[in-house]
Amino acid sequence: VQLQASGGGLVQAGGSLRLSCVASGRTFNNCMGWFRQAPGKEREFVALIDWIGSTTYYADSVKGRFTISRDNAKNTVYLQMNSLKPEDTAVYYCVADSRYSAGYYFQRQQGTQLWAYWGQGTLVTVSS
Repeated sequence: VQLQASGGGLVQAGGSLRLSCVASGRTFNNCMGWFRQAPGKEREFVALIDWIGSTTYYADSVKGRFTISRDNAKNTVYLQMNSLKPEDTAVYYCVADSRYSAGYYFQRQQGTQLWAYWGQGTLVTVSS
């Protein structure tokens, strides 16, 4: 599975951005999600969605502001980010894996090693 993320950029605090991640290869039954890594910090979980798109999980820091969704016909997962804050500044990585349930990934949400496939990252910068 190859993942190509896009949509990052510079936005003012309070603004919005939508990230996209297109998957190619063996995409069937993959959970997909997003992690981010701010300068000088460890990579952290942001959100994930199951294959059907009916189950989603979010980090507490983004709940109510970010929405993850997917379009399996386009092999694409989205991250709609609203009410952005300077602390959302980070490189955002798309991830995919098919071995576990969405709940399993969420229970171990900082377990980056659970995700077999990673995109190249897209930079989001939120100015104050």
